Amino acid sequence: MEIFFLFGRIIFGGYFLMNAYNHFGRHRMMSQYAASKGVFMPGVAVFVSGLLILIGGTGILFGIYIPIAVACLVIFLLPVSLKMHAFWNIPDPMSKMLEMVNFTKNMALLGACLMLLQIPTPWMYRLF
Repeated sequence: MEIFFLFGRIIFGGYFLMNAYNHFGRHRMMSQYAASKGVFMPGVAVFVSGLLILIGGTGILFGIYIPIAVACLVIFLLPVSLKMHAFWNIPDPMSKMLEMVNFTKNMALLGACLMLLQIPTPWMYRLF
């Protein structure tokens, strides 16, 4: 069963690393999107959020510094969910539905992050 945990860890950590790559590789576009949502200093916010998910995803993927990795992901997911995916403020039904999907996805990711704290460390198959 440990192999399933390893595969899940690779998928979960990889998800955040892919998004970190997008934050840095598409910084301008993401900053414009953040600005459209009223984010203060959107360029800085996108860079900092990219760092948070880079640290978090790396920690999960490699099985190291799990409390720090989870903390980074929680610090990312909570404000992003509340600010960027505030579906309750959107009158258009289609846009509201899209934001609700993203909000609930982020809440599921947040729940998964918190569950990781209950898995004893060191994790099996640590890569370092």
